[in-house]
Amino acid sequence: MDRLTELELFIKVAEVGSMGGAAEALGLSNPAASRHLASLEGRLKARLVERNTRRLYLTSEGQEFYERACAVLAELQDAETAINSSTLKPSGVLRVSASLSFSMQLIAPRLAQYHRLYPQVRVHIEAANRYLDMIENGIDVAIRNREFEPDSSITIRKLASTRRVLCASPAYLASHGMPQSPSELSAHDFLIYVYANHAHELRLTRDADSCVVAIQGLLESNDGQVLRAAALSGLGILVQPSYIVYDDIVAGRLVPVLNDWDLPRIQINIAYPSRKHLSAKVRSFIDFMADEFEKNGYERKWTSYMGLR
Repeated sequence: MDRLTELELFIKVAEVGSMGGAAEALGLSNPAASRHLASLEGRLKARLVERNTRRLYLTSEGQEFYERACAVLAELQDAETAINSSTLKPSGVLRVSASLSFSMQLIAPRLAQYHRLYPQVRVHIEAANRYLDMIENGIDVAIRNREFEPDSSITIRKLASTRRVLCASPAYLASHGMPQSPSELSAHDFLIYVYANHAHELRLTRDADSCVVAIQGLLESNDGQVLRAAALSGLGILVQPSYIVYDDIVAGRLVPVLNDWDLPRIQINIAYPSRKHLSAKVRSFIDFMADEFEKNGYERKWTSYMGLR
């Protein structure tokens, strides 16, 4: 007999507690439903369902098999959804959440190319420097700088790793001097991103050496672009991911400080609520961003030591 139908019937019987209700939901006759369940129990050589005068209930073996059967059926549905999604034309509104800096520098400049590939998708960017609840806010995909999500229903895909960089304008360094060691940093003015982990201290490592330096902010902000603008104007030393300041450093607008020391690196992920029933528009954006990151070699650039190593 059809094993998939047997699984579907058994799961439905467990959920509704009735052979008749399960048969009706699956479009089967009661005798056919009974034969499917009997076939399943016969093949497993185990009693899965007990009956009393009012309803059906699962045996201990039935409960264990129910949990495994649900997982198997979900995986099959996921596989079917993935194939179906890949053949459907992406369309509709795609809601994306990312920090303002990431949105400005890495998403917005690519939307023209994305639109040429997927003209039926309209993109809504929710620029936020704090992590929004994806379900509550109706977010399809989000860019997150953490390796693990506390919500197990959120799936992540790594895009790249990036260094965090100390840097300042040539004018600031000409006025205040270039720090030669971590111990000299406490005498300098800092531009601090308040949402960073341990925002008021620098955890520096170089080979086998490590140290922690407490810093105070001449300017503190919840937005990296505000701090970047202040750094470019010569206000102080900036602590930001390399992707925010890479072009400024290459152009000479900002200069790395203690570039042979490392701060804890950041992993950039693209997150989405679930693998189940992933829509074509979501899949298209995830694959598009992953391809862009790989094509441009961003991890290689953003983890480099700007020529020192």
